[in-house]
Amino acid sequence: MDRPVGAALRRRVNGVRTAGPTSLAERFALPLLAAVTALLLTLLFYYPVATVFVDAVVEDGRLTFAPLVEVVTDEFYLGRVLGFTAYQALLSTLLSVLLGLPGAWVLARFEFRGRDTLRSVTMVPFVVPSVLVAAAFYATFGASGTLNAALSALGLPPVDLLPSLGAILVAHAFYNAPLVTRVVAAAWESVDAGAVETARSLGASRRRAFRDVVLPQLLPAILTGATLTFVFTFATFAIPLALGGSRYATIEVFIYSARQQLEYGRAASLAALETAVSLSLMMLYLRYERAQAAERRGIRTLVRRPLWPDSWTRDRALRRLAIGGYAVVVALVFLAPLASMLYASVSVDGRFTLDAYRFLVERQTTGAAFQVKPLPAIVNSLVFGAATLLVAVPLGVVMGVLTTRRFRGRWLVDALSMAPLVVSGIVVGLGLLRGLVFGFEAFGYRFTVTGAVAIVAAHAVAAYPFVVRTVAPPLDSLDRALVDSARALGASRARAVLDVELPLVWPGVVAGAAFAFAISIGEFDATVILAEGGGTYTMPVAVERFIGRRLGPATAMGTVLLAVTAASFVVIERVGGEFRG
Repeated sequence: MDRPVGAALRRRVNGVRTAGPTSLAERFALPLLAAVTALLLTLLFYYPVATVFVDAVVEDGRLTFAPLVEVVTDEFYLGRVLGFTAYQALLSTLLSVLLGLPGAWVLARFEFRGRDTLRSVTMVPFVVPSVLVAAAFYATFGASGTLNAALSALGLPPVDLLPSLGAILVAHAFYNAPLVTRVVAAAWESVDAGAVETARSLGASRRRAFRDVVLPQLLPAILTGATLTFVFTFATFAIPLALGGSRYATIEVFIYSARQQLEYGRAASLAALETAVSLSLMMLYLRYERAQAAERRGIRTLVRRPLWPDSWTRDRALRRLAIGGYAVVVALVFLAPLASMLYASVSVDGRFTLDAYRFLVERQTTGAAFQVKPLPAIVNSLVFGAATLLVAVPLGVVMGVLTTRRFRGRWLVDALSMAPLVVSGIVVGLGLLRGLVFGFEAFGYRFTVTGAVAIVAAHAVAAYPFVVRTVAPPLDSLDRALVDSARALGASRARAVLDVELPLVWPGVVAGAAFAFAISIGEFDATVILAEGGGTYTMPVAVERFIGRRLGPATAMGTVLLAVTAASFVVIERVGGEFRG
């Protein structure tokens, strides 16, 4: 520990000396905060989701499994809907793994300028709204997209790629290949260098050492990345809705369609099936993460090689050529769609124009009350984002503190804190609609909330796990002797957390807040259910309304949305540090 940091830590610990006797409120502050957090999560998440599952087994006020049985025994839903959803999730997973593994190899095994920034870019899937990706793919592969414009310039006939399964798969890879890269790169950087050196000293070739020593250590991480990708693509909504149409509808699209038709029992039954699959797979991931946290301690890792070597061999040249080819693929899959969206927002038939932005201004001034206007969408998004911070950051910090304490059953608290990652936004939105917007009766009074409050609740539920994942790692890595010293000087657990721990992990809190804001700005799944019929639509809802009708305005609004999420990403990249899970 260097002197400035060590002096700062000593001042914080010694500052506890003036705290005086521990009050009763301080002594029970953490248990009280834990209880309040549990109550809030129950109200905002567990109760609404439970109401969805109740609709699957209760009909006309009486207990019956008829809605669930009807769906489970229906060949169309069990075979066509669930089968296709799993099929596209499997293909998306394979494509994401194929695209993500070379990136993990580059990040883990080579040292080069910009490596840390490139590693930070692997967080992009968490801050780029799914509906923005859909707009970008329409701008690239749509009938009037940049791909057909390029083909026309070359004298080639146009291609019709939307709607299609291929577009869905590539869009999913856009999101999840960086996730695979991040998970596998972290495991690759934790490979035991001593085991590799032992294998080489015993006569194993480089390939044999990789196959027998390195690969077995990477397989759990590869399976974890694949599992997370399958969970996320199994519960996908915005991308199949926009890029797949009715022909390639997933279970999420059918849940949304059932809700539109007021068939809540059918929607709830499909939601129960989807959540059961996702929950089972997420439990496997959390189990792996706990095991890896223990295994990574005390291991001497492999030394990274320079990307541009001092001397060249045939093998080194082939490796760098492969990296160059991979960079081209990355540019086509990840950068070209976003660049096409930006280009489409300022061009028509190859000429520069701001007509799309003028349309948004005209819609704002002359649009009818039932039409989507840009300014309310932007204002609503910013207001909901700010309100989300007020709920998600305290929730995430408290859960981050609880998940780093040592007590029996901590794994259960960790699993419960990550549950919103398993339950899709469509299910959460449906539950909030049924449970809180429609209201419930208690103590002779009917409790209801407005759609705007429900939207903030949905955004907070989606965002707070990311606050947990940015706050928990630095908390877990703090020197426990500092906390023990504060406690020995008479500080309560709450006082030690406030005066010693949280000030030292403040960058993680700021990064978590940036995550929460970005996720709120881009949340679409729950919002599209809760915002219908009112003036609470957001930028992602506005983009979705324009997609397929007016590509120019959709890309213009998407550009505004991209600017906001990019600003959030800059905060995360500059301040955030480590992000776990």
